Amino acid sequence: MRRGGGSMYATPALGWSLTWHSRHAIQHQQRKGRIVCLQVTLFCPRLERKTYNSRMSQQGYVAAPPYSQAQAGMGGYSAGFGNPPPQSHYGAYGSPPQGYSAPPTGVLKPPASSPSGMPPPPVSSQYGANIQQNGAHPHSFPPPVASAPSMSPYGQPPQSAFHSMAQAPPPTQQLTNQMSAMNIGGYGQRPMQVPQSPSSSAAPQQYQTSPPLAMGHPLLFLPGQQPSSLGSPPPMATMGSMAAPPMGMSGPPRPGVHQPPLGPQGYPQQPGSPISGPYGAQMAGPQSGAFPGGFPGGPAQMAGPPQKKLDPDSIPSTTQVIEDDQAKRGGQVYVTNIRGQVPPLVTTDFTVQDQGNASPRFMRCTTYSFPSTADLAKQCKVPLAAIIKPFATVPKNETPLYIVNHGETGPIRCNRCKAYMCPYMQFIDGGRRYQCGFCSCVNEVPVQYFQHLDHMGRRMDLYERPELSLGSYEFIATLDYCKNNKPPNPPAYIFMIDVSYNNIKSGLVKLICEELKTLLDRLPKEEGAETSPIKVGFVTYNKILHFYNVKSALAQPQMMVVSDVAEMFVPLLDGFLVNFQESRAVVNNLLDQIPDMFADTNESETVFAPVIQAGVEALKAAECSGKLFIFHSSIPTAEAPGKLKNRDDRKLVGTEKEKTLFQPQRGVYEQLTKDCVAQGCCVDLFLFPNQFVDIATMGDVPSHTSGSIYKYSNFQVEVNGPQFVSDLRRDVEKSIGFDAIMRVRTGTGFRATDFFGAIYMNNTTDVEMAAVDCDKAVTVEFKHDDTLSEESGAVMQCALLYTTIGGQRRLRIHNLSLNCSSQLSELYKSCETDALINFFAKSAYRAMLTQPLKTVREILVNQMAHMLACYRKSCASPSAASQLILPDAMKVFPVYMNHKNNCSDNSSVIIVFQQMSLPVLDNAHSRKIHSIISSISQQRATSMKLLIVKQKDQSEMLFRQHLVEDKGLHGGASYMDFLCYVHREIRQLLT
Repeated sequence: MRRGGGSMYATPALGWSLTWHSRHAIQHQQRKGRIVCLQVTLFCPRLERKTYNSRMSQQGYVAAPPYSQAQAGMGGYSAGFGNPPPQSHYGAYGSPPQGYSAPPTGVLKPPASSPSGMPPPPVSSQYGANIQQNGAHPHSFPPPVASAPSMSPYGQPPQSAFHSMAQAPPPTQQLTNQMSAMNIGGYGQRPMQVPQSPSSSAAPQQYQTSPPLAMGHPLLFLPGQQPSSLGSPPPMATMGSMAAPPMGMSGPPRPGVHQPPLGPQGYPQQPGSPISGPYGAQMAGPQSGAFPGGFPGGPAQMAGPPQKKLDPDSIPSTTQVIEDDQAKRGGQVYVTNIRGQVPPLVTTDFTVQDQGNASPRFMRCTTYSFPSTADLAKQCKVPLAAIIKPFATVPKNETPLYIVNHGETGPIRCNRCKAYMCPYMQFIDGGRRYQCGFCSCVNEVPVQYFQHLDHMGRRMDLYERPELSLGSYEFIATLDYCKNNKPPNPPAYIFMIDVSYNNIKSGLVKLICEELKTLLDRLPKEEGAETSPIKVGFVTYNKILHFYNVKSALAQPQMMVVSDVAEMFVPLLDGFLVNFQESRAVVNNLLDQIPDMFADTNESETVFAPVIQAGVEALKAAECSGKLFIFHSSIPTAEAPGKLKNRDDRKLVGTEKEKTLFQPQRGVYEQLTKDCVAQGCCVDLFLFPNQFVDIATMGDVPSHTSGSIYKYSNFQVEVNGPQFVSDLRRDVEKSIGFDAIMRVRTGTGFRATDFFGAIYMNNTTDVEMAAVDCDKAVTVEFKHDDTLSEESGAVMQCALLYTTIGGQRRLRIHNLSLNCSSQLSELYKSCETDALINFFAKSAYRAMLTQPLKTVREILVNQMAHMLACYRKSCASPSAASQLILPDAMKVFPVYMNHKNNCSDNSSVIIVFQQMSLPVLDNAHSRKIHSIISSISQQRATSMKLLIVKQKDQSEMLFRQHLVEDKGLHGGASYMDFLCYVHREIRQLLT
């Protein structure tokens, strides 16, 4: 099997070999939570080593320096944080960090009121002398100085020249047949940088207010047959700011230096211009039958003169992009004291040092340079959004959030816009007043918060207060932030088990009960606490509900039955919600008895809505928030509120009415959602169906209460048991907050307009979440309402009010500042593909409820084409219309969008492709394979089923249909065809 990046190896000995399949598609799958495929092959002396992805050091694209390096127009915090320190602002990451250092692992942070709890001020302050305070205000920077004469202007070592394409090995025959004789070659070569002359290499690099032409990824195009040899090295795109002949002129070639070719009208080719070389070919149209069920357009619509093929060597690879970012920024310290700094990719392992902006683990943006006007935003079509994950997991080697206590008066905030105290506030008038960094309102400083300013205009206690020097921190909330002005009680977990025939017969009920006996010892607890304050309760149900009294004083648990499900109530208060440590014996006794009590049941009908209602009523009676864990098997058909019918009408698929299949049935479930959110009741649903279930309706309550939905079709303990147990353990153990309200505030000129996620909104500003955990993210879209200042930039603040598991009300604050520019090249240079895909995925999910899938696909592709067309028109250098130009920061954006639009999506399987079973052996190869599988599983919010597939077996087709790089079995476009179609759309827009 040699698909994608799969390889066969020859060796004189037998052993294990681990390779990736379909590297373009599958690395993205691993990171995005999709299917991950591993190939485990047996070494054979007769096998010849072949791989299409072997030309890693040969001809490829030349891109501008990555955004991890200082760039013209982005080289420093141009407003708000003063002059940059000599090592942390410019050049590559990894220089000695400034500011705060991470404390030893496991050390509990003292409250911020104690100066000793904060790190000492850095030797070189991240705030310059020109700034009055750490607010968002403009200041100038001196030009950065080049690191060393041998370094490139961007702090990178010069790379070796490319080899001739004629030196590359031939592609495999199989891929040649699949790609219509397209030559598949290597990708991801290191970019070559044109060396500077000795005189210029040591000179300081000038700070450019007008950046060079934006970075881009031009694609190569091949004629019908590739020449056997090339007389000269392939042409290159070069940085506009590097040594190059003036526009319209050519100079004598330097020894050993490849001069950039001249583009149309005598322009030298820039990053973002096509690398066409001697070919200058047009882009190929889609292959036959490219879009039968996906996008419009096909060979007939793109008919014309004979077209030449798109060179696969120049097609961006997600694998290579990920690996390049890991190589350049992996293991580095990412310091957050630079405004508009683009973070490493989500797949890169790095350490964050908070110095004024929130970690990218908490907040990521689609672009880190907002357009200054609404007209520019409308022109480029790039969505302006932030993905906020307020409870993101903080690695052990990073500093946990500090807790700030402002006393009985509560957190200090602006009187006008209500923004909380943060590094963007500027103190004036000797420290007696401060100007809000969001609305510019001048506020009086409370007497108890007053502090003198130093000779530079900064508060003397700047480094003793997290809210003045960090991007993320927490405030202790006062009673004014609590319901009914009363401190909240600790939350409760209620486990609600469907004991109908299917769940008993499959062994699921017994598995749940056995697992809970050990899992309840690992309930979330406060840092440093010995036991969890969370209370637990138990309900079993089919057509009726059974409540259990597990009070510690009882010798045996007691069952109380509620058969009138039309008017649901909780039959007992005392003894239903208990502390597990105190009632351990009674609870374990109950869990032992439940499988036996219902072992002979024949009841197959179930209720569902009354189960959720019972949980809400129990939490109301206990005056606490909490979470319901519902383990359900089938569509609720019993006579009760929320009864559902089978509406699985296959005839609607592909029609205008297809959207009705995704729309939930309202009524009872809509009211349940409101009740759950009001009580702070999160619902997690574990589904085990053997036939159709109305997930659109049954999942509506979890999707609006910040809950999760897990689905295990045709559940078998031996096959699905490990996956389910892993999901349950993580769901119970993960850190969580309850009864949360989030608001996003922005500076003048733009505002938050739309919100996506498992949330509930009763108005246009407050995001209500019954619970919020480390896996939940909210995507926020922004719109202009005025012109943004390029000097002050764009600032935003996320404030999350929530209840801890210990019953304390807190405010978690995340602040982020971005650049603003009137140059679209800056916007495209600062784009973040992962955030863009997150936004488009969530917006597409919402659109599916109101529009046919075909229309949603067309909208997505149309917007992407507009984005790329605007880049081509406004940012890229002149080039032939037949060339497809991709911004360097978005060069894998099309393949991700194609994946989102394809029918070939699976979210729960790791495929191990091999010739035998996957045993656990005491050798290095076996340990490595199991280690990789474990590592992949740990990176996901849900576990993945391990599926063993043998080569040349019938199940091999399962593997083939998930290779999204190729055409899908259900009409999805291949990566090649999709690029061709997008390019056609771009050309139509430009003409």
